[in-house]
Amino acid sequence: MSYRIGIDVGGTNTDVVLIDEHMNVISKYKSATTADIMKGIQDSIAYIISDSGVDKKLITHAMLGTTQCTNAIVERRNLNSVGVIRIGHPATTAVPPLYDWPKDLLQQIGSHQYIVKGGYEYNGEEIVPIEREEIIHVVKKMAKDVQAIAVTGIHSPVRTEQEKKVLEIIKELYPDMPVSLSHEIGSIGLLERENATVLNASLQTVMKRVVNGFQEALHSNALHPHIFLGQNDGTLMKPEFALKYPIFTIGCGPTNSIRGAVYLSNIKNTMIVDVGGTTTDIGVVQNGFPRESAIAVEIGGVRTNFRMPDILSVGIGGGTVVHEADNIIEVGPESVGHELVNEGVIFGGDTLTATDIAVGTGLAKIPNTDETSLDTSLCIKAHEKIMQEVEIAIDRMKTSAQKIPVVLTGGGSIILSEQISGTKQVIKPDHFEVANAIGAAISDVSGEVEKVYSLDEISYEDAVENAKKLARQKAIQASADASTINIVSIETIPLAYMPGNAMIIKVKAVGNLKV
Repeated sequence: MSYRIGIDVGGTNTDVVLIDEHMNVISKYKSATTADIMKGIQDSIAYIISDSGVDKKLITHAMLGTTQCTNAIVERRNLNSVGVIRIGHPATTAVPPLYDWPKDLLQQIGSHQYIVKGGYEYNGEEIVPIEREEIIHVVKKMAKDVQAIAVTGIHSPVRTEQEKKVLEIIKELYPDMPVSLSHEIGSIGLLERENATVLNASLQTVMKRVVNGFQEALHSNALHPHIFLGQNDGTLMKPEFALKYPIFTIGCGPTNSIRGAVYLSNIKNTMIVDVGGTTTDIGVVQNGFPRESAIAVEIGGVRTNFRMPDILSVGIGGGTVVHEADNIIEVGPESVGHELVNEGVIFGGDTLTATDIAVGTGLAKIPNTDETSLDTSLCIKAHEKIMQEVEIAIDRMKTSAQKIPVVLTGGGSIILSEQISGTKQVIKPDHFEVANAIGAAISDVSGEVEKVYSLDEISYEDAVENAKKLARQKAIQASADASTINIVSIETIPLAYMPGNAMIIKVKAVGNLKV
């Protein structure tokens, strides 16, 4: 028998589960997320090992989903200074790199942004070649002041050669300098792809601390499993991949919950409503995986175009503050977060929260709490307001007026009734409160390809087969069991503005983690 540990670190709670090789939950633990995140993980792991009595040698894998990269961007904290090289002179000089970034974030990144000669036309023809001496000059000029470099070329998803050549030059000069290439991160669309690449470069030190801290938390408990991190498409990645592409962990919290909800409910096409301590995250499941956002996604005030789940977050959770003034009730978006057990009214505090409302309306019973000071009439009105906002959010995520099943997860889901307008059925499965940690533990690994093909040079069928082959190879490289790999999505986007009957083909291959 072998076992896995799944961990999800949220803004309010850290959830940990231990599952066996048949994906049965053996032990689970939920604790408040504190400033010392890794100490919390260490203590939670110690608890489930003690609670289960499992032999540590039988724990073979550990999976972590974390919001630390997201928090670093939002809080402008611990980010790398980044040198930005855009391969696009003279074609892109009208709009400088990072021109619309928030000033406080730009201060963290630094002032080394350069546009050098080079770039490709939309059909792959070279505008001008890059100049080696210019690249050397720019890199040497910034090297002492930056911790990482981001390289972005015009239409590099169509042709990658110039970006790769710049990488070679940088590594010749400074072999240890972290470099992010835009064609490996974003899609067509220069500015959004450039933004995503710079953010990725800025997060590499943060991710290094996460990986090292995770390893230390495991080793301190005498555990030496294979470790993986959750990424924002609902699958897992190796530490070395996460260190290179930390931006792909952004959004992994909601997708862990989605994958956990799919597993617990055994429904592969539905809507997931995951209620935490601070927010309610709503996502749509298609064939067992999160629906991908089709529009540019803003992160910390910056527009990006890398793959992200289509998630709608509402400022309602278990710790959400409820205000009343002149018979008008306001719910959130403020939250007491992990201080709920100190500040909530039923816990002896003086802040009325959504959890107090759930207890006051009889939705929830929490041992060792005092509900005598709650105003039942106020609680009923506040709960109606909470349900109304969640129901509006669910309607916004639906693609039709048809009623659909909803899976309700998260420890904060006690604040919602199981009668939700616009839904066909509300399902709250066993272990719903730790669905995010379960999602991390049971997730598969994937390989994804997004490539431009000219259908004048290759048939559509052959292009799709080529993309499938590349996606399968990437999944195997990510530790997927080759015999279990399935193609879960194929998306084709004709590029009407490009000659050669061009088309973007996106393929995702998913397989079980190879044990």
